[in-house]
Amino acid sequence: MSSTGSRVCVIIAARNAARTIPAAIASALREPEVAEVVVVDDASTDDTAQVARAADDGSGRLSVMRLDINKGPSFARNAAIAGSTSPFISILDADDFFLEGRFRRLFASADWDFAADNIMLIRDDAATDVSKVVAPPFSADPEFLDLERFVEGNISRRRVQRGELGFLKPVISRAFLERHGLRYDESLRLGEDYELYARAVAGGARFKVIRSCGYGAIVRADSLSGRHRTLDLKRLADADLALLKIDSLPETSKAVLRKHERHVRDKYRLRNFLDVKAERGLASAAAYALASQSNLIPIVRGVAADKLEALFRHTGLASKRQQVPPMRFLMAANAATAEN
Repeated sequence: MSSTGSRVCVIIAARNAARTIPAAIASALREPEVAEVVVVDDASTDDTAQVARAADDGSGRLSVMRLDINKGPSFARNAAIAGSTSPFISILDADDFFLEGRFRRLFASADWDFAADNIMLIRDDAATDVSKVVAPPFSADPEFLDLERFVEGNISRRRVQRGELGFLKPVISRAFLERHGLRYDESLRLGEDYELYARAVAGGARFKVIRSCGYGAIVRADSLSGRHRTLDLKRLADADLALLKIDSLPETSKAVLRKHERHVRDKYRLRNFLDVKAERGLASAAAYALASQSNLIPIVRGVAADKLEALFRHTGLASKRQQVPPMRFLMAANAATAEN
């Protein structure tokens, strides 16, 4: 790709991110392929917008939009897409950062519509100066994700460190979005990335993944992305049902989408049971659980698993392997003798 063709707009949706956004902006402006950095202050109650403007490097690439009403990351990202022009789009969370050379590696070939790399997950209490973070030299090990592989890779499992493929932060071809009329689903505040990627791949997007690492994510206990309402789970499960209405999907794709829908729906049923118990008491919660077998089975399993995990924590029997390490990678990768 030419330097003109690889121009990237980095979109940062931010809410109450004054503490972290300077490092995020600096990591984006450091990359020569970045032509625009659009920060969308999503009705913050702190001075996020002011701090973001102060992070300008004088190159004229930074712009800051301010929303008066919080409408969630999908709305903020869509607003930034509409207000930008670069041929490629890259999402950066306000408390994350790019590693130097990220886009050079991703643009080494032009055989994709979406291109993502590995993510370095750094525990908040282990974070240092992010401008000096360097990833190990992993082999690129490129692969293309089909819909079955992608959706299956978003089904989490208990006692397994989270690593869903929906966490990936690909560079996205604006031309592909425009051609297929795609934007983030503004009804979602959970899984909006997953839904967009799945819909794109279902529409024929070439989704390339390389194992070398160019994205750093700080894992914070108070992260907005780590909190969601019970209703958000229902809406994500409903998004799978909408995807299942795509007539051109083969049965193998529909099967894995149904599996993901059940996975998310079961989480919703458990969370809703706990909400009803807290708000209206055990009798109402029991009535909800017993209303159908579809409710009862995931609730019984979920409550039992939660009790067992609580017992392990209380007695100190939890495996050390289940403890979150200071740093890990979203995808397993092979070491390389030289960085790709």
